[in-house]
Amino acid sequence: MDYVNLGKTGLKVSRICLGMMTYGTSQWRPWILDEAESRPIVKRAVELGINFFDTADMYSAGASEELTGKFLREFTRRDEVVIATKVFFPVDLGFQPGTADMASKWPNTAGLSRKHIFAAVEASLKRLGVDYIDLYQIHRWDYQTPIEETLEALHDLVRSGKVRYIGASSMWAWQFAKAQHIAQSNGWMRFVSMQNHYNLIYREEEREMIPFCRDQGVALIPWSPLARGFLVGNRTPDDIKAGQTPRAKNDDFARRLYYRDEDFAVVDRLSEVASRRGESNAKIGYAWLLHQPGLAAPIVGASKIAHIEEAVAATRVKLSGEEIQHLNEPYQPHPVLGHT
Repeated sequence: MDYVNLGKTGLKVSRICLGMMTYGTSQWRPWILDEAESRPIVKRAVELGINFFDTADMYSAGASEELTGKFLREFTRRDEVVIATKVFFPVDLGFQPGTADMASKWPNTAGLSRKHIFAAVEASLKRLGVDYIDLYQIHRWDYQTPIEETLEALHDLVRSGKVRYIGASSMWAWQFAKAQHIAQSNGWMRFVSMQNHYNLIYREEEREMIPFCRDQGVALIPWSPLARGFLVGNRTPDDIKAGQTPRAKNDDFARRLYYRDEDFAVVDRLSEVASRRGESNAKIGYAWLLHQPGLAAPIVGASKIAHIEEAVAATRVKLSGEEIQHLNEPYQPHPVLGHT
């Protein structure tokens, strides 16, 4: 396993980050793996040299954080592991991302107010069973709270020792640039990473966010590197539920993001390159991301041991410039989807 600095920091992270959203309780999502099913996958990830694990307080209503802490205590040392979690959404089994009445139903248990951030970090520390969080990320932009309030609260968490670094996720480039400027102007901790939506099928972040992060030395740790499994190549325009996994068959969110004719053209090109090299679509899809400048580690979801082994194997795949250009060609811009 290779390790890189997380942006401009001295923190070393593995080139693959294991996304822990897959582990928790199926009450939250039907495709979530329970403790017994999850344990061997996380154990194998540690054996392969992965030291970077990403979760969020709202995943499985907190159960994901609990399992993350439990597994990492079993399989590795706290001083060697990098634990990332996120704050914004309410931690509640009944909550579904995108609920319109979130603010009215949970007025102080969501968002990025000082009150909620301080309460949320204490709850995350308890669930994870740790004294500090390595990377504390804002899960979304909060339109109801002044960004100055959020940034000062996050800075105070770093000063207190409860958080080592802060990161951001899923927002517009102008928002991120504004936040970084305000933090720098006030002498507050700046965000060191951006967890954004980025893969061979969705590349709209290449317009502004990714160039900004590269220019500023902010680490890219994209989510959904295989487009929620779409890039694997087992779905067709005639059978969009052909993914052969519970998630693929129950993923309305993915069907809003992908499944255009242009997206299937990208998969066909990926399949062509993968077949020519005698590799899987997944391995080449990960490798394409790993070749992008400024990208620290894609966040990989794994529901089988083979999934994480394949992701780690992708770190050793070297693509030529011609292959990368060939993979890039079929892409067509997406309509503006926002950051849902």
